[in-house]
Amino acid sequence: MIGDGPSKDGISAVVVSYQTGPVLADCIAALNRDAAVTEIILIDNGNPVGAVETATSAAGTPVRIHSGHGNVGFAAGCNRGAAAATGDYLLIINPDAVIAPGGGAKLREASKKLAHPWLMGALLAGPDGVEQQGSRRAELTPWRAIFEASRLSRIAPRLFEPFNLHRTPRPKTITETPTLSGACLFITATEYHAIGGMDEGYFLHVEDIDFCKRFRDAGGRVWFNPAVAVTHLKSSSDAPHREVEAHKTRGLIRYFNTHFEKTWPGPARWVLARLLWLSYGLKTIGRH
Repeated sequence: MIGDGPSKDGISAVVVSYQTGPVLADCIAALNRDAAVTEIILIDNGNPVGAVETATSAAGTPVRIHSGHGNVGFAAGCNRGAAAATGDYLLIINPDAVIAPGGGAKLREASKKLAHPWLMGALLAGPDGVEQQGSRRAELTPWRAIFEASRLSRIAPRLFEPFNLHRTPRPKTITETPTLSGACLFITATEYHAIGGMDEGYFLHVEDIDFCKRFRDAGGRVWFNPAVAVTHLKSSSDAPHREVEAHKTRGLIRYFNTHFEKTWPGPARWVLARLLWLSYGLKTIGRH
């Protein structure tokens, strides 16, 4: 069972950045304006020259920069940030995500009404205000992955349950949701460390899906908070598309091998892996 939670109120914001560009400054500025955020920990996995200095130069909130380690990936970066954090709460937020004014305080106050252990996410939306894919999700199973890849869940969602729930009616209040996006995760430091943090076997993508599942399996409950908005500017990094999709595919295969070993025998998971690599090929053909 996960721990009993914190006794104080400090929020440590953890930002893992790789080749993010100018939007990093918007992310840091938004965190700087949030009085509930007591420190910002920036894990610099490699960024354009001057980007980190520009993003952090005007911050009044203490910014602790960890750099020189190269690109260790998102999961390992989160763990480094969590290990360095001094706050009782962790706000893991993407470098291309801008939290609305007072968002940290709203997450903290909402969490105090929940029984421990809890994990909370926010409403992820584009600049147009439309909820994004990944903002809230069902539990990822092999069948749901097949439905998503084949688009059956979009064609007939009542027959083929979707993984991504952004096309379903948005809850008006805090609602239990199996899976959240790593673009914005709010949790106590105690409970983050209690389940071992992120699995560093994931380099980029799927680590958030795995984290939510392990958290639930450990007795935690996962919540979506629609009252806290985060503007998420996707694809702000210049990482090659093929490389990103390859990491995602390897992550999915790791996830299914880890969590469905007993219910999906080896041959079935082998076939699923081949289908995932086929999907990767179709997504990246002709792209760099």
